[in-house]
Amino acid sequence: MHAPPPEFDADTVLLVDDEALARKWFCRTYENEFRIEAAGGVDEALQALRQHGNRIAVVVTDYRMPQRNGLELLYELQRQHRHLVPLLCTAYADKDMAISAVNEGRVFRILQKPLEETATRQALRDALAWHRFRTRERALHEGRAMAVRETLGFLAHELNTPLGTVRGYMGALRDRYQAQASGDGRAVFTEHRIGEVIAAIDSAERRAMYCQSLVSSFVQSARDAHPGAQEEPLYAGALVRSLLAEYPFEGEERDCVVLRAQADFRLPGRRDLLYLVLCTLTKNALLALRGSSAPQLCVEFGRAPLPDMPDRPWIRFIDNGCGIPPEILARLTLEPLTTRAASGGNGMGLVFCRRVVQAIGGAIAIHSEPGQGCTVTLTFPCIEDART
Repeated sequence: MHAPPPEFDADTVLLVDDEALARKWFCRTYENEFRIEAAGGVDEALQALRQHGNRIAVVVTDYRMPQRNGLELLYELQRQHRHLVPLLCTAYADKDMAISAVNEGRVFRILQKPLEETATRQALRDALAWHRFRTRERALHEGRAMAVRETLGFLAHELNTPLGTVRGYMGALRDRYQAQASGDGRAVFTEHRIGEVIAAIDSAERRAMYCQSLVSSFVQSARDAHPGAQEEPLYAGALVRSLLAEYPFEGEERDCVVLRAQADFRLPGRRDLLYLVLCTLTKNALLALRGSSAPQLCVEFGRAPLPDMPDRPWIRFIDNGCGIPPEILARLTLEPLTTRAASGGNGMGLVFCRRVVQAIGGAIAIHSEPGQGCTVTLTFPCIEDART
């Protein structure tokens, strides 16, 4: 059976002592400040932890107990309940036992019996404070690990489509290659339309460059995260222009994209994640524009206040596509939704964008009406060294 997960508000001290009078004294002495539970032995303590260990933060155990002693309990805590802070009480605090307790059970503190009230009370305070600190640190590390897993998964998804397209083009070129017996060094490919082969090569190159730009952005972020590294300032204008230069537009898609640059500003956060956000929004807009008679995607950035928006720097994507139905719009950034499951969509794009932007203190807003296009606005915290 797995131990219950620790809670941020766990505040209970579990006393483990085979002497009923010792348990009674401990509870009466410290219950005016701490929430106390008591167990008469190791097995009883482990049963209590299995049932409601999520509210227990500190375990105070006696060393000398019949059947199983305190060191055995410390070993079980280390194996099954590593989030708890253990303290060991003993009247036999010799050097060897103390070393064993520290090495085997990772005990937080050893308390000498008979317990001195002031010292024990302070030890309990310190143990609870240490538990709260470790719980916060664990949650922070788990959040970071989850963000890395999610980001790498999303990056793999983004790379998969252009790389699959490159493979498709290369396979088509191979099929159209015609071997020549003349030996003059020329390669001949059959074409259904003039220029078809060179167009396929150009398109494959653009997609390869796009994949390379994504990978290089993440590599650079990893270098910037190294202790002592000097991270280069990131500006909205440079990031948007990199997007328009590197994104693998299909056919005439680039011709329908317009850049409107107002006042530039410095962006918080990591370049790789923000670049991936902009790529995702570009891809979504271009997909929405397919089939439109006069498609247009306008990418804007600036600092001037926007209607119904906070006075913060912003980047906007405005398209004149088919729009988004209200029932989908209300849920779009909160849960995975996709209308492109058949083509590999997983609905995580806007959810990912929202998490990235919120993590740096920004926000994402989507305004759309069916048949009236869509506007996605990213707002960011102000950073003082903005450029004009």
